[in-house]
Amino acid sequence: MYSIQLIHKNGFEAFTFRKLAELIGTTEASVYRYFENKHRLLIYLAAWYWTWLQYQVKYQTNNINDPVVKLKMIIKLLATTVKDDLRTSYVDESLLHQIIITEGSKTYLTKRVSEDNKDQLFKPYKDLCAHIANIIIEYNPNYRYPKSLASTIIEMAHFQNFFKDYLPSLTDFGETKDESNTVSYLEDMLFRVLRKENCELVNL
Repeated sequence: MYSIQLIHKNGFEAFTFRKLAELIGTTEASVYRYFENKHRLLIYLAAWYWTWLQYQVKYQTNNINDPVVKLKMIIKLLATTVKDDLRTSYVDESLLHQIIITEGSKTYLTKRVSEDNKDQLFKPYKDLCAHIANIIIEYNPNYRYPKSLASTIIEMAHFQNFFKDYLPSLTDFGETKDESNTVSYLEDMLFRVLRKENCELVNL
């Protein structure tokens, strides 16, 4: 919880184990007992978030048979503000969601990505992408790039909301700051791609 608060407040670059230790009233050495470095801590927080989000996706779509409705629900979960889940008092999901938007790509955009991947540190993220890809296939069994589309939708949801708030000239939603516009855009892109693929296959 305290690491999430500190990273959210100051950013990952300014975050240190020394500052975390001071905040929680312990020694820096005791923090290193749990995490090799702050990058491993960020990976841990991201993995927790992706696992939690996949649970939300499965829970929210469990009794839905229509893949269109499922995909729209997933986009809404990806592109709108996350509320803190009071059942997990040790994690503020709302703050963690903001960290994933601003810092999440730093977990894998490193020179150690191959080694970290061998250690399966990105498995929760890959599991979420695979789950979304399976629903894409439900909608269009002939679509050739479901995993690529799934990861694109996830990252695009985060980038568009980041641009909306901090680099508004890179998006069409900078003036309104309305997340529903991001949702509409992602739905439009996703279903246009999937319908186009269907039409191309029919015309072959």
